[in-house]
Amino acid sequence: MEENTNQPTSNQEEVSGSVKRDAKGLFTSINKFLRELLNISIDTDKNQTIEDVKNDIPFKGHTAWILIFSVFVASIGLNVSSTAVVIGAMLISPLMGPIVGVGLSIAINDIDTLKRSLVNLGVMVGLSVLAATLYFWLSPLTELTPELESRTAPTILDVLVAIFGGLALIVAKSKKGTMPNAIAGVAIATALMPPLCTVGYGLAEGGPKYALGALYLFSINAIFIALATFIVAKLLRFPMLRYANSAKRKRTAQLASLLAILVMIPASRTFYVTLLESNAEHDYKLFLENDINSNENLYLRKDFYNYNDKTIKLYFDGEIPDAIVSDLKNEIKEYDALGDFELVINGNKARGLDQVSKAYDRSIVELNRIEKENDKLLDEIEALKIQIAGLETSLREANKVVPVEILPYFNISKDAKIRFPDLETLGYGEVLQSNFLKIDTVQVIFPKWKFQVSDSLNTVRVNRLQEWITKELKADTLYVK
Repeated sequence: MEENTNQPTSNQEEVSGSVKRDAKGLFTSINKFLRELLNISIDTDKNQTIEDVKNDIPFKGHTAWILIFSVFVASIGLNVSSTAVVIGAMLISPLMGPIVGVGLSIAINDIDTLKRSLVNLGVMVGLSVLAATLYFWLSPLTELTPELESRTAPTILDVLVAIFGGLALIVAKSKKGTMPNAIAGVAIATALMPPLCTVGYGLAEGGPKYALGALYLFSINAIFIALATFIVAKLLRFPMLRYANSAKRKRTAQLASLLAILVMIPASRTFYVTLLESNAEHDYKLFLENDINSNENLYLRKDFYNYNDKTIKLYFDGEIPDAIVSDLKNEIKEYDALGDFELVINGNKARGLDQVSKAYDRSIVELNRIEKENDKLLDEIEALKIQIAGLETSLREANKVVPVEILPYFNISKDAKIRFPDLETLGYGEVLQSNFLKIDTVQVIFPKWKFQVSDSLNTVRVNRLQEWITKELKADTLYVK
């Protein structure tokens, strides 16, 4: 009996152990697959990457002219708000070399390379701003286009693009065999050139606000690209530069660490501040949409949002009751990013009545205009009616035929039969005749003869008939057909 009860337990233990081994094997396989998928250290050529970065740092000759030309191209694109032209300028811009050099030199304790990177970066920035300022100073187009305005106020998206763009850049440069497509994509995404061109626009047009905002955006991009380079270089364990003098090596390491901290502190603060500002602006748009625009009883005329002063001012047409003011101030506190903002609501009863009065006045003026136009049309219709009546009278006069019975036609026709025995019938009528300038009424005789004669004899008898009947009718003009 004991052997039978122990047998199932042994089988269960074997099955359980098999499942555990299979699960462990599956976990090991997945772990191996993910390490191979995400491991970049295998294809990283550290020495070649360091050499390539150093080669991209110098700024002279061809690089200087490429930078100048890319500045002009980008400035033109920003000036006419052409995204395609701006992208083309970013592709040829050599600005990323010194920035990557700053991050890598700090990571490997290479002070000489750091100095060269900073000097070349400063020269590049100065030359770019100078060229952009010259272009916008000479350009006849001075309008602030959307492309220019978008480079004056950095958002959290700009920070994120700079972070991930910098990571993609150094990873692409560290791979065995350069990845030019990836580097070109980073050049477009991080957009280092347009902010510098916008700085030139602000200086040329006397707009320090635009210049400072654009310079701030460029600084964000540059800092985070350098920071990303530093982090990747440390993670991939790039070889540290060794100094023969141990004291110098120690000082260099301390200086590099200090610089890394100095870079990370403003970068972290910038990220945090930009994130808070972005969240506040997002909540403000939601507040307007959900609590203001959706309320049919509120007529928002204009609004002012100031993140630095933490104030929101709303101006409405018409008087705003205290209850609604209190509700709006309570509702805005439900938005986390707007909790410390001061909401100022301004209603204007006189303004609302004034708007209604103006609308009424405009309606009266428009109604008077329509009535005047109707009266004018009615007058024209009456004039046309009179003209048509006159034309109808003239037409009736022109078409009027003297009744036959008022003429001595019967006696004349009997006399004509006696005088002209070969007459079979004799017709008479008045016919309208026109020379295309005027219309006349003429008397016409229509004789029909019993016998046909030659043309000459017919002419003779027609003439005789015409002379006699014209005399009898006392007509000035008479035609015989």
